[in-house]
Amino acid sequence: MQRDMAFSGSWKVEKSENYGPFLEKMGMNMVKRAAAAHDNLTLTITQDGDNFIVKESSTFRTKEIPFSLGKMFQSTIADGTEVEGCWELQEGKLTGRFTRKDNKKDIVTVREIQGGNMTQTMTYEGVTVKRHFKKA
Repeated sequence: MQRDMAFSGSWKVEKSENYGPFLEKMGMNMVKRAAAAHDNLTLTITQDGDNFIVKESSTFRTKEIPFSLGKMFQSTIADGTEVEGCWELQEGKLTGRFTRKDNKKDIVTVREIQGGNMTQTMTYEGVTVKRHFKKA
């Protein structure tokens, strides 16, 4: 089945809403939260049908995350927390549901394209952050 390729390309973060409180809820200390506020994150997304590679490039790390829609995989998020989960593409939104290995709590990430920009919304323990990206 041909999938919408709208996510393919490089996306540079432009602004974040509620990022500090979200990182605090995730357990990140004040020094790391202050640094993360200036991470200059760029996501480079490559899609081939149901297979994706997301390259995260920031001030702190560069990491490639390969995954296939609907298939469970393990990864490590930017703060070093190990997670397991999967991504789905529904109604034009890329939705990831991941469980932290350390405390078994869930993180939900939704990426969607609107007006040529991408919004990434992450929710953990009732705290939500929105990160806005422009095509690089």
